[in-house]
Amino acid sequence: MSNNPKTSRFAWAAFTVLSTLAFAGCSEGTPLDDPRVFRYNESASITSLDPAAARSLEHMWVVDQLYDGLVELTPELEVAPCLAESWIYEDSSLTYRFTLREGAAFTTGDPVQAEDVVFSLERLRDPNVISSGGWILDAVAEGGIVAVDDRTVDIRLTKAYPPFLGLLTTAYGSVIDADAASRDGHELRNHPVGSGPFKLAWWMPDAGLVLHRNEAYWETDEQGRSLPYLEAVHVDVVQDMGAEFLGLTQGRYDFISGLHPAYMETLLDENGVLRESYQSILRHEHVPFLKTDYVGVVLDGTNTPEALRDARVRRAMSLALDREGLARHLRRNSVTPTDHFVPPSMLGRTHPLGVRHDLQAARQLLIEAGYPSGEGVGEIVLSTTSDYVDMCAAFQHDWAQLGLDVKVDVVPASVHRERVAQGETALFYKSWLADHADAENFLGLFVEANFAPGGPNYSHYRNPEYERGFAEALALADDEQARRAAYQKLDSTVHDDMPVLPLFHDQVTHILSNRVEGWQIHPVNRLDLRRVSKH
Repeated sequence: MSNNPKTSRFAWAAFTVLSTLAFAGCSEGTPLDDPRVFRYNESASITSLDPAAARSLEHMWVVDQLYDGLVELTPELEVAPCLAESWIYEDSSLTYRFTLREGAAFTTGDPVQAEDVVFSLERLRDPNVISSGGWILDAVAEGGIVAVDDRTVDIRLTKAYPPFLGLLTTAYGSVIDADAASRDGHELRNHPVGSGPFKLAWWMPDAGLVLHRNEAYWETDEQGRSLPYLEAVHVDVVQDMGAEFLGLTQGRYDFISGLHPAYMETLLDENGVLRESYQSILRHEHVPFLKTDYVGVVLDGTNTPEALRDARVRRAMSLALDREGLARHLRRNSVTPTDHFVPPSMLGRTHPLGVRHDLQAARQLLIEAGYPSGEGVGEIVLSTTSDYVDMCAAFQHDWAQLGLDVKVDVVPASVHRERVAQGETALFYKSWLADHADAENFLGLFVEANFAPGGPNYSHYRNPEYERGFAEALALADDEQARRAAYQKLDSTVHDDMPVLPLFHDQVTHILSNRVEGWQIHPVNRLDLRRVSKH
């Protein structure tokens, strides 16, 4: 991630011109304190507005404003109606039947109909689209998405698959105006045709975008008022995280997500509480995040030392990490230390399992593996981005106590993503966050079918026993308790084999202007602006 001030100044100047033009229809020269406009910053460019490409959080947030899906995920992690007002599931035929609500329309004016749903979902597995979201239909039969009539859609599965409804709540499940999108020359990348609460006004990928209220949006609140309340959303793209924080304190932005070393100590005290000097203008909201930070090991990589293919060495590296100290000193206790991959709430637990830090046991494991004091392991390269330099330097220190020589290689985010996907480094720092509420979302990272670069199994972990257990867990569609027990066993297997070294379960952390009302904070960090207002 670049902190080039020249780039930041260019982005700010370009977006000032953009936003002035975009808001001309709202009011001439819309001021920063206009309560009709919600403003936030993205530190990474928004490169596409196509739901089929919504693989990163900055893309998902914008897609969620422009599009609706059949169903949505509530802050309580329940699947709720959206464009589908209801649905039923037929066990014998493995078929979901969705009934679309009347009155929902796209920003083009076309009504939302069943054929639009078929088009939107089937294009996820169209090889010409090259979508990163085709996996949400892995359990759907070929030809199994059918428009029964204008308001009825059937989706037939190949087998019972409990997480399926949750998958449809992802941004990939967005419904597109099929007629508009099919016209020659129409590009969904920069011309969205959705039915969401907002519509695109202006967009410059390296500068930002402006969304305007969709006046024809179908949803109303409990008092019958049309949603959304806001007239516009202004998204800036400034890569300097310190500048983003300054923008929040000066009133240029209404919220920021997450904590960054550039401002974390300035903002929060040693206990992770918002400092008193900011409490008159800001508030700190947070909930447990269905997200795990981890260090992955490329088990079959050409650049991976032979020693790292031994689970005992990986367990030793895990035991050497002082996660509680790292959480306290480097993250202001805003994360929960863990050495298990799946967040506890997804396994029916109220608290995470205890984390172990034991240098003596770690040294003994290295001796048993044939690498006493790290002898014979060789140099290990850990790839990361500038956001995690402090954390990776601490890992380096902890592993040096075992005699391990770890080099931290800091690269741009785009290079890091490619390097990890192609298995070009021995170790890598990464996060996995849920987009639906079933533990399968985390455990699926370790099945062979998801090997990178086509899937998220970046470690190339394979274990036949794990594969059987994973399949058996998904077959327990009607017994949630038994399925959770199976999921717990799978999580323990990952803990024993350590293809990844889990580090922390994160929190969704939002720092908001006190002017913002109606804010909803979501355990999977979705951005819902429908009921947000400002005073």
